[in-house]
Amino acid sequence: MPLPALRRAALLPGIVVVLTGLSASLLSAPAAVAAPSAPPHVDGTETVPVYDYADAIRESVWVTTPLDNDGDGAKDQVVVDLVRPKETARAGVKIPVVMDASPYYQCCGRGNESELKEYAEDGTVTQFPLFYDNYFVPRGYAFAAVDFNGTSRSTGCGDVGGREEILGVKAVIDWLNGRGQATYADGTPARATWTTGKVGMIGKSWDGSVANGVAATGVEGLETIVPIAAISSWYDYYRDNGARYTTDFGPAWLSGYVNGRPPEVCQPVRDELLAGSANETGNYNAFWHERNFVPDARKVKASVFVVHGINDLNVETKHFAQWWDALARNGVPRKIWLGQPGHVDPFDFRRAEWVATLHRWFDYWLQDLRNGVMREPMATIERAPDVWVNERTWPARGAFPFPVSLGAGDGTTGTLGLVPGRGTTSITDDPSLRETRAVSNPNAEVAGRQVFLSAPLNRDLRISGTPEVTLRVRVSQPNTQLSARLVDYGRAPRIDSMGPGEGVRTLSTESCWGASTESDDACYRETAKNVVTSDYQVMTRGWLDAAHRDSLTRPTPLRPGRWYTVTWRLNAHDAVLPKGRVLGLVLTLSDTQFTIPSSTGATVEVDLRRSRLHLPVSLHPGATALPEVSAAPQVHAPPAPRTASTESRWHDFR
Repeated sequence: MPLPALRRAALLPGIVVVLTGLSASLLSAPAAVAAPSAPPHVDGTETVPVYDYADAIRESVWVTTPLDNDGDGAKDQVVVDLVRPKETARAGVKIPVVMDASPYYQCCGRGNESELKEYAEDGTVTQFPLFYDNYFVPRGYAFAAVDFNGTSRSTGCGDVGGREEILGVKAVIDWLNGRGQATYADGTPARATWTTGKVGMIGKSWDGSVANGVAATGVEGLETIVPIAAISSWYDYYRDNGARYTTDFGPAWLSGYVNGRPPEVCQPVRDELLAGSANETGNYNAFWHERNFVPDARKVKASVFVVHGINDLNVETKHFAQWWDALARNGVPRKIWLGQPGHVDPFDFRRAEWVATLHRWFDYWLQDLRNGVMREPMATIERAPDVWVNERTWPARGAFPFPVSLGAGDGTTGTLGLVPGRGTTSITDDPSLRETRAVSNPNAEVAGRQVFLSAPLNRDLRISGTPEVTLRVRVSQPNTQLSARLVDYGRAPRIDSMGPGEGVRTLSTESCWGASTESDDACYRETAKNVVTSDYQVMTRGWLDAAHRDSLTRPTPLRPGRWYTVTWRLNAHDAVLPKGRVLGLVLTLSDTQFTIPSSTGATVEVDLRRSRLHLPVSLHPGATALPEVSAAPQVHAPPAPRTASTESRWHDFR
């Protein structure tokens, strides 16, 4: 707030003050103190576009990092391409930085239109992907596009979530705050005297993942991060409770895919990545611990604005949920958006509202403008296609793990209810069983699966958080995979997150978000939701390699014929199932569609009385979560027209 000028003290009539030994100058009234004026780009509580984007300063610097993982005897350097207003530089007005650090600027592109950085013949950057530069630079921000180590013009070698990657990007923030060194292309020193040092990192997928990792270092100057569909633990990106998602597209492959160095330079690093990831075991080890940011949430000093697709099968929802919970435990200021599409940027599923919200978020945290964004509801959730609601927090206020029993039902289809079940049921593994067949027609007998259904709901049911399955099992062989799916049965329009575009399609029309130049326009093709009417939707999934039931680091085989209690989490979810819908739990064993099982062919016997689904629900006082059911209801759910596969999961990992 501007400080008011000091007012003169008025002399009260009739009072005579005698001052001795003071000069006449000291008898004068104190001078008024002028209120500091706001910079031109601030209008009240928001930044406005007043600076010339076409005439902005565009430059590249090479920031020195603390590591030398390419072994050439010199500290590795990361390249930072910058664009900032010329007017603020001339006036000596210091500005904050919006940063997107990425491995994709040259190999693959960013955004729905796969834009790349482009350069003039003299090396000057002429095009930045995405709209951040076009929109924020005229509003008094700098934009920094950082190339990871080993990509584009940066030196070193990519280590995929490891120390090189995280400390390389952290070095840029240190340099922006006067704690590091950088040079221009000609070797002359580069100093960031033009910035306040306040940095906001943003990015989707891998870009957002490194934002999580850098925030977990506690680096000073990083004021906020906006991780979109971001990884919080690289182990959990490649595995789930010991169950492997892939053996072909691991960190070594990914490092090579984005590599910008001569292949022989970084092959030793890729060999180390392959050895460290222990693809043959599915174990969690020191390699994966280095790439797990969740334990260091206690170090985070930045605010966090999480954005995630609730149906994301690439970076699954467990990533935002475990990160969010850790941030909450440590009192980190935060906000969350949960949309219905899959691995999609909010710019492509709620564009106007996203740009406006992001603008206010950065204004608050980087420009110190008290615009009230932190007094608004913490969570914004898409309940149905383009139906959004605001919530005070996430998970839902008062949500708790409600124990749901598994019953035998009619002998073919089991039940979900309140009374513990009796007896046992058995599942014999069918590795050829695909998800569509596993979850459709739940009242039919299908080899390799067991379905449990609730009665039709007698009121709306809010599921908010992370479901968990506990089974008492007896296994016919030393190991098997266990797979679980939570299914919403009932005909309704839903976003087609399993189809092309993961719920969105690209239109022929464009909209513009910021200023443009001939080489860098701010216009992007619009998108729309792909909505289908379907009879069911798989809400969430989860897998367990049974040998990893007690430890991710030291798997132990099972003894055939002996009973074990195993518990595993499904991916986080948030949904309201309307009255009349049926909730289903589908159990299978090996899942060759989504995972790479280490063992197949087992038969598993399940003790129903000692097995539970722990459902995260939010209830009004006195309400029951599920009506009791003695026999499974008849549910007709024909096969869906599309299904995901292990191959499609890795087709577009960006």
